[in-house]
Amino acid sequence: MKLVMAIIKPFKLEAVREALTELGIQGLTVTEVKGYGRQKGHTEIYRGAEYAVSFLPKVKVEVAVDDGTADRAVDAITTAAKTGQIGDGKIFVHNIEKAVRIRTGETDADAL
Repeated sequence: MKLVMAIIKPFKLEAVREALTELGIQGLTVTEVKGYGRQKGHTEIYRGAEYAVSFLPKVKVEVAVDDGTADRAVDAITTAAKTGQIGDGKIFVHNIEKAVRIRTGETDADAL
């Protein structure tokens, strides 16, 4: 089992959700986050004063999948989230040792 974690631009969330749904992935977790990478933030003008915004709003999408689906999930997220501009985000894949569905007690792949 793998945990696929993607940091993407907020306006790409619906496209990523649709792409994962087409793969048959039923559940995902979404968290609003802030951060920066090579983009390094930007400057904004508010009430006539210019200030630097170091941390940009992003969305973190996490989905647990079986080993055979992980590469397809990464490809789907990459295709749906790509704009070709700096700041498109990153995808990380982690191993999952164990998963348990609390309601039924199912474990591992059955719990997904």
